Amino acid sequence: MIWPFTRRRRAAPSLDPTLARQAAAGLPWLRGLDDPRRARLEALATTFLHEKTITPVHGLRLDAVQRLRLAMLCCLPLLEFGSEGLHGWSELVVYPGAFRARRSHVDAHGVLHEGDEELIGEAWVHGPVVLSWADVRADIASPADGFCVAAHEIAHKLDALDGVLDGTPPLPRDWQRQWASDFQRAYDGLCEAVDGGHETAIDPYAAEAPEEFFAVCTEYHFSAPRLLASAMPTVAAHLQRFYGPPLL
Repeated sequence: MIWPFTRRRRAAPSLDPTLARQAAAGLPWLRGLDDPRRARLEALATTFLHEKTITPVHGLRLDAVQRLRLAMLCCLPLLEFGSEGLHGWSELVVYPGAFRARRSHVDAHGVLHEGDEELIGEAWVHGPVVLSWADVRADIASPADGFCVAAHEIAHKLDALDGVLDGTPPLPRDWQRQWASDFQRAYDGLCEAVDGGHETAIDPYAAEAPEEFFAVCTEYHFSAPRLLASAMPTVAAHLQRFYGPPLL
């Protein structure tokens, strides 16, 4: 399903077939793609490379194959949604490994807390996507472990397209209502389990906020779909409709 509100864009240059084969050979998820979806992914990745600046920092160097792999990974969540999912941002920043970011928040008592956090990925609502190259490589090396940092951050970008980061991306109205209801129910159940000190089937970080729940479940759709379907079948069904059938 290609979304009806996908906008026309200036055609991107064609992708070199040899480069495409080399990049695809290093991505286990692509083995689950049929020919039409693989062609769609290559077209999306070509558009990504044409429209986004990939900026390695802190001495990191990325060759053409590695840049294309990053583009393909970032475009996997867009196979059904289409290139409109690339709207609203222009840069992918890539650190060699985990990076530190300054954070502040006000607690329930109105007290301001500030400090540094070590992150492996970040998506600014009106800015770039930031990834740890070491963690991207770890995801590629162990694709079925329940982690996919690129998919997580692109899920945040999809979530933000309607202007609200709330765990519900832009959808047709009837589906959006059902999605919001089903995800809220599953999120509340997870929060209750985490608050009660119970072991959870998926990463308890998903209980941090509805938007993190959506992003973490997105990771499981791409990296451990059977586990997600067993633990949260309704959520898994929505994600299969949104992202397409699981690839692992």
